[in-house]
Amino acid sequence: MSSEGILFVHAHPDDETVATGATIAHYANRPGVDVTVVTCTLGEEGEVRVPELQGLAAHASDQLGGWRLSEYLQAMDALGVDDWHFLGGIGRWRDSGMMGERTNDHPHCFWKADVDYAAFDLVRVIRQRQPEVLITYDPNGDYGHPDHIQAHRVAMRAAELAADPNWSPELGAAHEIRKIYWKALPDSVMRIGFDKLHNSSDNPFAEVEAPEDVPFATPDADISARIRTTSDNGERKLQAMRAYRTQIAENDWLWVLTATLGDDTRTTEYYRLVKGDRGQGSGPYDWEGDLLS
Repeated sequence: MSSEGILFVHAHPDDETVATGATIAHYANRPGVDVTVVTCTLGEEGEVRVPELQGLAAHASDQLGGWRLSEYLQAMDALGVDDWHFLGGIGRWRDSGMMGERTNDHPHCFWKADVDYAAFDLVRVIRQRQPEVLITYDPNGDYGHPDHIQAHRVAMRAAELAADPNWSPELGAAHEIRKIYWKALPDSVMRIGFDKLHNSSDNPFAEVEAPEDVPFATPDADISARIRTTSDNGERKLQAMRAYRTQIAENDWLWVLTATLGDDTRTTEYYRLVKGDRGQGSGPYDWEGDLLS
């Protein structure tokens, strides 16, 4: 039986786990499905959440990228992924930091990359793996991070170029991805954790008055797919989150939203279909239950 493939394109180590970890585990542990994770930077500008490791930070020894690589490998193992790839090679593109920071001007940061140049390596991956499905961010990169926006641009451009038989044929035979999804979070799900976050000392939405005003919340009617997996795969996601000890503390908002609001927040993730035919769905919004359908 031939395999079907899903390609995930993310910006930094831990993004794949936080945003799509349950889905990755769901398909990576399903017979007949090949899962590939492509990560665009090492996340060198990330905030270090462990006091004794503060010396790794960009403003200190600038060694956080190597540490996050080791965390990433542990997370890949937890999720069941053995086909992972850094865009252009490990360390080719540097974390750009948050929008408007001086790190956006670093000569090797991902934000400054020429999109076609960066897409070249991803075209190679697409033509070699021939995935049926691509998952990445929306045009705003969920919440406006430069590297998330750039990952979206590069992924979408690579999907276009990979399907063109006249573009860099030395990279392999042209391959058209059948379905493309953008990661999304429904308004209804955001409401579940909104009150709890407002009572938390670690709340990035303290100034937001209503859950529908959260920048990356999506109207339920605009969601196309809901992937629900097993509690075992939900635990794989939590195990992968624990691997990122420099990035995710067990009392911060990411952990609260994922680990403390019930099994559904660990095992369920949502997507918008932007290319391809919608498969069979269910519920009031006819959400798909299988990205490969």
